[in-house]
Amino acid sequence: MARSGTRDLQISSPTREPLCHAAPIKDFFYGVRLSPRYLDHEELFQILDSLDIDGKDLRILKTLYWKQTATVRVGGEHSEETPITRGVRQGCILSPDLFNLYSEMILRELYNIQGIGLGGQNINNIRYADDTVLIAQSEQSLQKMLYIVVKESEIKGLSLNIAKTESMTISKKSQAPSCKIRSNGTQVKQVNPVKYLGYMLTSDGKYETEIRKRIITSKITFKKLSPLMTNRNIHMDTKIRILKAYVWSVLIYGC
Repeated sequence: MARSGTRDLQISSPTREPLCHAAPIKDFFYGVRLSPRYLDHEELFQILDSLDIDGKDLRILKTLYWKQTATVRVGGEHSEETPITRGVRQGCILSPDLFNLYSEMILRELYNIQGIGLGGQNINNIRYADDTVLIAQSEQSLQKMLYIVVKESEIKGLSLNIAKTESMTISKKSQAPSCKIRSNGTQVKQVNPVKYLGYMLTSDGKYETEIRKRIITSKITFKKLSPLMTNRNIHMDTKIRILKAYVWSVLIYGC
């Protein structure tokens, strides 16, 4: 699928840059990054059936996912076959879309819950495949959304990996407010900074940390290429192409 990678999302997403400056409405907003566990195949195909997908396409998908087995090879010997009933295929171009369909059936329950205002629209979640963030202007609203997502996920056979789920507040204040939300009695860890789709977000909503990181990474990359860049036998046009491909791409990633 063309332009479906993380870098393409960073470049094309209209929410990436304004997200850090979405606080004029209020002094701060809260966010929680979810880490769902693997989706259930049977529930997935029930969802696909309900969407009136062409029967031929649905049969192809079922052939890919149903009655799969896996073995573990140790010392040249294979274990007994184990059925695979959860998850999507690693590297398959359909995997992000299948997970999006699955998560859409869960997150549509949040439609009327207030998030943050952005371009006249109510935004309470942003997601790319299984990388999902819930956004709210109060801890209470965020807790309510998390409760709904956990409840609907359990109904559809999807659980939340609380160990990889993180919360964060973005604020204009010198010290960001605490965010004490819970999932099934377990408090979600509050972090600062957090990395989302390759972009470093900090609680002050500024870019300094990300910019410094980009500059340092670009310098390291350029230093690794110094034998090529100082080679007199390589044409200048080729060096410029190498610079743009390997250094500029790191420096302006997502800009």
